[in-house]
Amino acid sequence: MKKLLLFGAMLFSLSINSQTIGLQQFATGFSSAVEITHPANDSRLFVVQQGGLIRIVNSNGVVNTTPFLNLSTLISSGSERGLLGLAFHPNYATNGLFFVNYTNTSGHTVIARYAVSANPDVANTAATILMTINQPYSNHNGGSLKFGPDGYLYIGMGDGGSGGDPQGYAQNLSLTHTSVASNPSRIYLGKMLRLDVDNPVAPLNYGIPPTNPYVGQTGKEEIWAYGVRNPWKFSFNRLNGDLWIADVGQNEVEEINKITSPLPNTGLNFGWRCYEGTAVYNTSGCAPQSTMVAPLAQYTHSGTSGCSITGGYFYTGSTYPNFQNKYFFADYCLNRVSYANGTTGAITNSPNLTGASFITSFGEDKDGELYLTNGSTIYKIVDTSLAISEFEKVGFSAFPNPAKDSFILKSSSEVTATAIEIFDLSGKLLLTIDHVSNNENAISTQSLASGMYLLSVKSSNGEKYTSKLIIE
Repeated sequence: MKKLLLFGAMLFSLSINSQTIGLQQFATGFSSAVEITHPANDSRLFVVQQGGLIRIVNSNGVVNTTPFLNLSTLISSGSERGLLGLAFHPNYATNGLFFVNYTNTSGHTVIARYAVSANPDVANTAATILMTINQPYSNHNGGSLKFGPDGYLYIGMGDGGSGGDPQGYAQNLSLTHTSVASNPSRIYLGKMLRLDVDNPVAPLNYGIPPTNPYVGQTGKEEIWAYGVRNPWKFSFNRLNGDLWIADVGQNEVEEINKITSPLPNTGLNFGWRCYEGTAVYNTSGCAPQSTMVAPLAQYTHSGTSGCSITGGYFYTGSTYPNFQNKYFFADYCLNRVSYANGTTGAITNSPNLTGASFITSFGEDKDGELYLTNGSTIYKIVDTSLAISEFEKVGFSAFPNPAKDSFILKSSSEVTATAIEIFDLSGKLLLTIDHVSNNENAISTQSLASGMYLLSVKSSNGEKYTSKLIIE
């Protein structure tokens, strides 16, 4: 169930410019959660556990007892292996299809298609394998897969592992290269792949998008871009189609790449292993850096700056205006949340957040509101400041705050309140008072439990103003 974390060690909040970010506990009881996603226009969240389970969290925070799908017998889990990704077909509501990315018992990446059963909370166990990609090492498996604005399935593949990409997979596009000659599927390592899952061409269980940059070049037609080290993770802006890729660095640099929609089809090169971010790593045999995609944002490992980026989402929700034009992400080795300005790439880091370390994944719901997980708990990301200065600027004040059984809403003589609404931090309307007209109104809060709420006031000038309200 939802539980607001408040006071003392239970208050996870931070000041970032004009907003305060809080983590509202939404659901718990997970084991090594590595993905949070949902079908289009579906209020449920689907949580992927590395050990092989996909579990459903309902909109009220209740977790279904029966898993949506159990793949635990098919996978090799541990380290960076396991069930790593889940993507629902854009037309899931009508065709019931979804796709997963997992490491099989031989240690290789598998991309497979499944379908929901007649029960919307349980999937069929029959699968169709689309791809099996040979992995030389146990790390850098990538794992994310998402449908892009073009309707194609994008797959992020790490460089195969070890350290420093010793076989040069990420920059290699030759099937005769010694690193792939005996294992041709390794051509896909260190790449972003793109498949057409709606128009399969035998003997494949998928088709090749006609705009892929290497169409007609047998064995590598699936490649859309190359030069990534371990994209954990990537996401699309659900409103405009921009692609955001968080690529884990080697020793010094973590990077964030933004590809503006419409996405190019020219075979983008993101630079690894020639460059780690914009820093030189191993430029032997490399093309000029000017031919490669430069990250929008990057940060180093110096001091306490982290070790492994966990990519998130560009905020597209409407509940928290202060989050607009920000790409949220974290670092696995730090207990903080960060964001990059969507235009300049400037990074802002929060202070340390007790209990928010080891962040493995972010997610968004159907309305674009954001979530994150530390593997065991799902938290909703909320703004607890809510432009209080605007609320006060027009002459509104609520006191006492924190309140107990009641509070007084006071209006100025110029702008008065005409209606009052109180919401919980998930946006659920709890209390409405219409036809308010006095400059001072006593509001009873006896029906509300202790916690933090949103007080929304409709004013005589036709605008709405919002503040936080704490009930003791």
